Amino acid sequence: MTTIVYRDGVIAYDSQVTRGDVITDDAYEKCIELKGIKFFCSGAVSDHQRLIDVYFGAKAEGSIDASALVVDGESLMHVAVDDDTGLWKTPIRLDRVYAIGSGTPYAFAAMDMGASARKAVEMAAKRDTNTGGTIRAVNIKPVE
Repeated sequence: MTTIVYRDGVIAYDSQVTRGDVITDDAYEKCIELKGIKFFCSGAVSDHQRLIDVYFGAKAEGSIDASALVVDGESLMHVAVDDDTGLWKTPIRLDRVYAIGSGTPYAFAAMDMGASARKAVEMAAKRDTNTGGTIRAVNIKPVE
């Protein structure tokens, strides 16, 4: 899977892709920008584009094993698709921390101890076998 973290106007994420217990890519770009909207994707790489298509109105067909932190204008949301409700969007408060992916518990613990978004992903990569590679960070709001 992955670890994607939001804290203090920054989204940080890893670049590792795994299939089972094999690392298939350690430099994959998990941020996809389309029509001015940024999608920081977690889950099955093969489902990332399908999730984005559903976000823009395509019909959700079959299982979509992906979720994303989405920056759409001034909004930050956790977005995914499920069989019961279809596309769902959970707003994320910008004054709080948030994490998705397999390294979530480690990232939250790191942020509870004061880690930045980037450092939280680095710490998650130390314990989560599905997090690793290059750690990237994107400022999603101007520094005040």
